[in-house]
Amino acid sequence: MTKHVLLIEDDLQMQQLISDYLDDFGYVTRAFANPKEALEHFYDDPKAYDVIILDLMLPQMDGFDVCKKIKACHDTPIIISSARGDIGNKIHGYELGVDDYLAKPYEPRELVLRIEAILRRAGRTESFQVGDFTLDTATREVTIEEYTVSLTKIEMDIFLHLLQNRSHAVSREQLIQAASLPLDTKNRTIDMHISNLRHKIGDDPKNPKYIRSLWGIGYKFIG
Repeated sequence: MTKHVLLIEDDLQMQQLISDYLDDFGYVTRAFANPKEALEHFYDDPKAYDVIILDLMLPQMDGFDVCKKIKACHDTPIIISSARGDIGNKIHGYELGVDDYLAKPYEPRELVLRIEAILRRAGRTESFQVGDFTLDTATREVTIEEYTVSLTKIEMDIFLHLLQNRSHAVSREQLIQAASLPLDTKNRTIDMHISNLRHKIGDDPKNPKYIRSLWGIGYKFIG
């Protein structure tokens, strides 16, 4: 099921970056630079959004005041996204009931992970869509073109890490860490898991549609 995000961010470059990245992970994002306009929109249907991403340094109204108005209306999960990363602001945010706090700058993929964690805790989702794939992290099932395959925990961890770094080179060492494998795990062990993963999702290593081998480096998700 599609998840909806309300983004309140007045830095238009940051706003576009977050919106584009969330779109890649199957989220529908509605973005506002003006907090008063965002609140008016939110009041029209407070249950429309699964999570709110809120900057603090906004025109006309401080982000904490926006947070108070949102929480007074509906208990939608809120993630603070702000350059004000000092402990005092974080404590104040949590006192107001925010669910998470990300200090800028941060990697967009970290925001996706935080959103997924919040929605799982709220019982709203255990699955999400990326490109051709729907992933269920609870059952460790991946659905592609109406065909469902079951992945081991290690395969799912590797696959998630590749997806979260799509179009970027990922080393075998990074995959070892992502799968919580011992640091002395051999590279060929990762290659074996990649081979099994490719087989399950129907990816031909000689003509890859999803996972490309990078000689001397590791792998890249290209789907």
